[in-house]
Amino acid sequence: MDKKKVVIITGSGSGMGRATAKRFANDGYKVVLNGRTKSKLEKVSEEIGKENCLIVQGDISKPEDVENLINTTIKEFGRLDVLVNNAGVFAGGTIDQVSLEDFNNVFAINVTGNFLTIKTALPHLEKTKGSIVNVSSVSGMGGDWGAFAYDATKGALNQMTKALALDFAPKGIRVNAVAPSLTDTEMGEGAMEDDDTMKEFKKRIAMGRAGKPEEVADVIAFLASDNARFVTGSIIPVDGGLTASNGQPRL
Repeated sequence: MDKKKVVIITGSGSGMGRATAKRFANDGYKVVLNGRTKSKLEKVSEEIGKENCLIVQGDISKPEDVENLINTTIKEFGRLDVLVNNAGVFAGGTIDQVSLEDFNNVFAINVTGNFLTIKTALPHLEKTKGSIVNVSSVSGMGGDWGAFAYDATKGALNQMTKALALDFAPKGIRVNAVAPSLTDTEMGEGAMEDDDTMKEFKKRIAMGRAGKPEEVADVIAFLASDNARFVTGSIIPVDGGLTASNGQPRL
C-alpha cells in the first residue's frame, strides 16, 4: 500500500479546486479528484499525471455519492490525510427573486454537502490526525447586495468551521477555512468581464486586482501542512486586502 499522504478535493474540475489539486500533487500527495463533471476531472488528471490521482465522480449533496467517494479513496489508498471542501454553487438575487428550489440547492451543496463529507471522512481523519480545509468566502464575513442565499451558506460554513475545530481538537484534527474574494475562476467570470464591475472591485480590493486560483491554493496547502500545526478554527481571508477596510471610501 502506498504510504504517500492522501487528499480529497471536492469541486476539483476547475478554478480553485483544479489549482489546489495541482499544488497538492506537486507537494507529493495522492490526489482524489471529485466533482459532478467527469470530463473536467479527466482533464485535471492529465495535467497532474494519472499516476498521482484518482477520479471519483459524484455530487456531494447526495449521501450515497459521498459514501462512495470516501470508501473508494480508502480502498485505493488505505488512508486519508486531508479533506478540502471546495465544491460550491452560487445563487444570486434578492429574496423575492430566489425560488425555494434555488435556495435549497445552494444550501444542499455549500452546507449539507460539507456536513456529509466531513461526517463520512471523520473516522479516517482520526487515524491520521488529519486536517480539513473548507473553502468559504468573504461573503460569509459580511453581506453582499443581491446574494443573500449564497452569503448565508458561507456564513454557515464559517461557523461550522469554528465549531468543528473545537469538537475535533481533542481528536488531533484541525479545521480551518479560506475566504477568497473575487477570484479568476468560472464563478468570477461575469464580474471580471464587466468593466464597470471591475472598476468597483478595484476600489475595494487594496491590491487592485482579482485573485488567482493558485494564490488561494497556496494558503489551502499551508493550512493543511505541519507548518500550520497550531492553527485551527481560523478563517483566513485571501482577498488582496478587501476585508482590511472598514468600508469607508478612500479619502
